[in-house]
Amino acid sequence: MRILSISDEDIARAARALREGLLVAFPTETVYGLGADAFNPTALARVFRAKKRPRFDPLIIHIAALEGLDPLADLDALEGERRDQVRRLCRRLWPGPLTLILPKRGAVPDLATAGLPTVAVRFPDHGAALRLIALSTGAVAAPSANPFGRLSPTRAEHVRDQLGDRVDLILDGGRTRVGLESTVLDMTGPVPRLLRPGGCPQGEIEALIGPVDISGGGPVNAPGQLKSHYAPRTPLTLRGPEEMAAPDYEAGAGYLFFSGASRERWSRRLPAGGPAPLTRVLSEKGDGVEAAANLFDTLHELDRRGLSRIHAEEAPPEGLGPAINDRLRKAAAAGAS
Repeated sequence: MRILSISDEDIARAARALREGLLVAFPTETVYGLGADAFNPTALARVFRAKKRPRFDPLIIHIAALEGLDPLADLDALEGERRDQVRRLCRRLWPGPLTLILPKRGAVPDLATAGLPTVAVRFPDHGAALRLIALSTGAVAAPSANPFGRLSPTRAEHVRDQLGDRVDLILDGGRTRVGLESTVLDMTGPVPRLLRPGGCPQGEIEALIGPVDISGGGPVNAPGQLKSHYAPRTPLTLRGPEEMAAPDYEAGAGYLFFSGASRERWSRRLPAGGPAPLTRVLSEKGDGVEAAANLFDTLHELDRRGLSRIHAEEAPPEGLGPAINDRLRKAAAAGAS
């Protein structure tokens, strides 16, 4: 494993490595991805092996231009209104943190799609990622660059620490901007269905195509659908705002608050003269975008502290709040399993 910069020279080297069937971790605006040539089944198999990822969990394929969608997805297989909605989403929300589930073309290896007739495609909003994809094969399968079920990486060192020599090269582009995985939207059913909340808010999608189904259920046809996922090694308990405000204190635990106001409300109720608890705040001003960007980074930091438990506060249910709570809920389920 070697860490490179995102200079043009290093990106060209990483693109050659992808074409040769090697694994390259690279930054996107969401999290770091573990990239492999989307058309090379042997390279795809290395991704599953490196992450210890079950074969039933499909991969997201990243493209670098709208023209890159056609070799992967057959939009003609969609009925007219749905096809128009897909094109509207692509024009307005790509590049960006939105993954679309679409009918796949035969050239896409079954390993990338878990044998399903659909393919997950994303057009990331990150200059280094786009240069890398364009210089390789134009289509890079890239799940998050971490062991399956664990915290997603928002820095190159997170990839190094979690995957080590299971990845050949890491492009270090610094901390990612959005900090949450992409929103996943299935466009192949009777109505558009939100499979995973993420960096693209539901409201932005519905403003373009109308209401989407958020009922969940059905087969696993996109990443992040399992009930237990995104977990630190440290057990995590998710609490509502009122429960989090209770003045209890668990020795050896850490407390993760959504806002500075939440932390102050809790701190005022602690007994005077007691030990100073370890606390962290996702956004001092209670901003959902800032909180989302800080979520995995802060969880990585808390996970290195040797804590007995992490008590985390739910985010408000608007904007990126549902995506934050989805990650925290699945992390808590992993600790309980």
